[in-house]
Amino acid sequence: MSYHHMVNWTRRAFSELTLDELYALLRLRSEVFVVEQNCPYLDADGADKDCLHLMGWSDVDGVKTLTAYLRLAPPGVKYTETSLGRIVTAPSARGGGSGKKLMAEGLSWARELYPQHDIKIQAQAYLEKFYQSFGFVTISEQYDEDGIPHIDMLLKK
Repeated sequence: MSYHHMVNWTRRAFSELTLDELYALLRLRSEVFVVEQNCPYLDADGADKDCLHLMGWSDVDGVKTLTAYLRLAPPGVKYTETSLGRIVTAPSARGGGSGKKLMAEGLSWARELYPQHDIKIQAQAYLEKFYQSFGFVTISEQYDEDGIPHIDMLLKK
């Protein structure tokens, strides 16, 4: 599979998503969080309609493919803070800095929309150092979420 690292970013409210975009983001989230991580859980948790959706599209073998995605929850939806969640890169896109670009784009959008709010995330524990590299600080003990160790982290405004 040939993958080109040029990523085109799309920002959408739930009501603006096309059916193809919605299908692509649900498929990518399930591919990674349910299948790859062997974690049966309900990904469609009812919060998507209240969130904003950041999609990174790449050319994979001549096909426009969703290779990076995150969900931005406005303050008051998940926490009192702004939150980024469902942070995911496609297996085909890993190792080329896609995760860093995704986080940079998501943080930039969150700060643009909600500059007065801190940003809180529920991080898989093994990614703690990755998120610390963006300035996030761990604010909880490790806990189990759907069989995977997690921590809460906060980025001050």
